[in-house]
Amino acid sequence: MNKIKSFEELKKYHEDCKNLVAIKQVSHEAELAAENKKCKRSISVCAGTGCKSADSYQIVENLKHEIKTAGLENEVQVSLTGCFGFCEQGPIININPDNAFYVHVKPEDAKEIVDSHLLQGKIIERLLFIEPTLQKRVKRQDEMSFYKKQKRIALRNCGLINPEDIEEAIGEKAYLALGKVLTEMTPDDVIKIISDSGLRGRGGGGFPTGTKWGFAKKYESSKKYIICNADEGDPGAFMDRSILEGDPHSVLEAMAIAGYAIGANEGNIYIRAEYPLAVYRLEIAIKKAHEYGLLGENILGTDFSFNINIKYGAGAFVCGEETALIHSIEGKRGEPTNKPPFPAESGLWDKPTCVNNVETLALVPAIINEGPGWFSSIGTETSKGTKVFALAGKINNVGLVEVPMGTTLREIIYDIGGGIKNGRKFKSVQTGGPSGGCIPVDHLDTKIDYESLSNIGSMMGSGGMIVMDEDNCMVDIAKFYLEFTVDESCGKCTPCRIGNKRLLEMLTKITEGKGTEEDLVDLKELAQTIKDTSLCGLGQTAPNPILSTMKYFYDEYEAHVKEKRCPAGVCKNLLRYEVTDKCIGCTKCARVCPTSCIEGKVKDKHKIMQDKCIKCGSCFSACPVGAIIRK
Repeated sequence: MNKIKSFEELKKYHEDCKNLVAIKQVSHEAELAAENKKCKRSISVCAGTGCKSADSYQIVENLKHEIKTAGLENEVQVSLTGCFGFCEQGPIININPDNAFYVHVKPEDAKEIVDSHLLQGKIIERLLFIEPTLQKRVKRQDEMSFYKKQKRIALRNCGLINPEDIEEAIGEKAYLALGKVLTEMTPDDVIKIISDSGLRGRGGGGFPTGTKWGFAKKYESSKKYIICNADEGDPGAFMDRSILEGDPHSVLEAMAIAGYAIGANEGNIYIRAEYPLAVYRLEIAIKKAHEYGLLGENILGTDFSFNINIKYGAGAFVCGEETALIHSIEGKRGEPTNKPPFPAESGLWDKPTCVNNVETLALVPAIINEGPGWFSSIGTETSKGTKVFALAGKINNVGLVEVPMGTTLREIIYDIGGGIKNGRKFKSVQTGGPSGGCIPVDHLDTKIDYESLSNIGSMMGSGGMIVMDEDNCMVDIAKFYLEFTVDESCGKCTPCRIGNKRLLEMLTKITEGKGTEEDLVDLKELAQTIKDTSLCGLGQTAPNPILSTMKYFYDEYEAHVKEKRCPAGVCKNLLRYEVTDKCIGCTKCARVCPTSCIEGKVKDKHKIMQDKCIKCGSCFSACPVGAIIRK
């Protein structure tokens, strides 16, 4: 491939490449054509980290083998793709234009897929997704409740293109926004478009992206930098990883656009080394972009040059904070510094630097291509566009969801997420990861935007969303998140280094049944002090899980302290298992007890010797008649 030397040449190449992905598009018209056997078929196999670990690469190889054996190699194309988002259902394959969406596919299913679906036109019912609320199998991806209310912009190409094929990316408009910017706009024009769109940073704080770019542009310097923050550290969050694995060119293109806007010619992607597949695909994408003249010197025949480097992080949560991240790139200890000066004035190597996270950047090319009015028409008055969430926990449909800002928590949890697993009762949802808060059922109709979540004691964060049911102890949840932030603290400032340890000590004391009412007063007071006095966002938000659970679930704290009881039956030191009169003397509980603490003869009521019981719950699970209760 010769380098693309102009924007006009890029547009022509885009038209040539469109047919590479057209067959993968979902539409009823294409489905009718497929039924009449008037077009080729495409099989897209999810090759994100989760599906890859479940042998999706072997599925690709087996499909290719069976297709060749059946003599269909000229009629069916098989390719890997990024994450479809429906992670719990992987490995996933999507056959188009048939619109057949198969889940939990195994390598040994390849022969049946070819023999039954491709040769005989029979849908394989057992591989279709079962809607949890309807208990009905669904064939089409766009008819599944999980996808119906989504609007995929940041994830627009994930599950569609082959992320290792730049021609497929170009077929889906990759680098067209960059070409438009370089040939038709000034840097100020670009910044105005991003500002007018209302795009806010998707990494946590929600700072206006156009304003940030404007700050970096106004400082004069011989050298400036763009940094992509791919240091995704929230437990249960994998939005950025999926974008980089499924559509790396969208991020590379956006970094170049940002570089043009602020006057930078170098970018760095700071990514945790625990993301090897994302790194691998980024390396391929950067290499190919250079080969095609879309990165490097004199891009598309203009006088603008831009190069991108990959920098590895070691998995430190605090390095998600921009000044700590910058220090890490410089080879220093990953610690935050006081602001001002902000990175826009003095960042990497003391030069003006603009830091944006992966999801923020992934939205930029779409905004340039479709216009700021299009983007700002989505969402709420103060929170424009869409947001990607990693939906996890006690939820039927686990995965990545991208929804318009203003969608309610209830819609995400019940309409998209399919409700709570095993018919259990919803208790709380944690948004914003360790920095966020736990939201109770009374606030399920809260609209998801930056201000609304902040007003109820939580935050948007990078997009983690963990659902909890009645079996979760909220005191234990607060303790879990605090253990994480204590472990991840850089230790630079006293409130975070010492204060959070004291909070954790108090929570541990409470969950062990040793807490007092004075501890509850001290816990709340210290949490607020740490929030007000810590140096960076990690320390300032670390007490949020405590403050939110104390606000909405104070009765559970009181039960732990006053009654020495854990209402959810989670905190072991406060548990007590007892055998009721329902006992039929089957001896199953005694046989599974690891400490032999259950006495009783066959057909007689058994008894648990409390001094020997380690509260493992084995007896509770083994009893066939529910005669053992947890108090």
